[in-house]
Amino acid sequence: MEPPEPAPEAPQHYFSARPRVASRPEEHRFLYRGEMLVIQTDRGLFASHGLDPGTALLIETLEGISAERILDLGAGWGAVGLAAAKTVPSAHVVLTDVNQRAVRLARKNLDRNGVRNAEVRLGSLFEPLGDESFDLILSHPPFHAGRETVLEFLTQAPEHLVPGGHLRIVGKGSQGIRFYQAWLREHWGSEVEVLARGGGYRVVDAARPSKNRQR
Repeated sequence: MEPPEPAPEAPQHYFSARPRVASRPEEHRFLYRGEMLVIQTDRGLFASHGLDPGTALLIETLEGISAERILDLGAGWGAVGLAAAKTVPSAHVVLTDVNQRAVRLARKNLDRNGVRNAEVRLGSLFEPLGDESFDLILSHPPFHAGRETVLEFLTQAPEHLVPGGHLRIVGKGSQGIRFYQAWLREHWGSEVEVLARGGGYRVVDAARPSKNRQR
């Protein structure tokens, strides 16, 4: 009797803590606000071959923002956090990700582009932040992790926003962005606005709800 075939390994996702896929770094260059940024991506990360259109659309909405503390949640290799730090050099930017490879790369990309007003932390969702709060939370949420994970993120976000703070997320129709937009309007009871559209994506901005509306 032949031995049974081994069970297939669980699929790897960019939100895995330790990607099993072999590392294969790639270098890319982007012109942002008149400066050539040199970044590195890698396998096992979201947008492993460069800037994806949704994240690019989110970055476009950063022009003119004013904030003292900014959070890039689920930062990957650091595109949004890097752009936010360059856009508002007076702000302190925190990047978080559960993916250890992403955290290492994000730190490297900030350093090689001379960013001194940002830091990268390892952990899932808001775990690395304690009770810290921010003026602006930016995210391309991990939609493929499932609706439960995304709703956990949206439910916890108000606790990490200062009064008057905003959450800004990007997604496309096939990822359920209209559902999450409606969920924010219903559960936060605050102003929810579509700031940009393009390529099937939309950037949704929600103002922090009042304490009596958070649930």
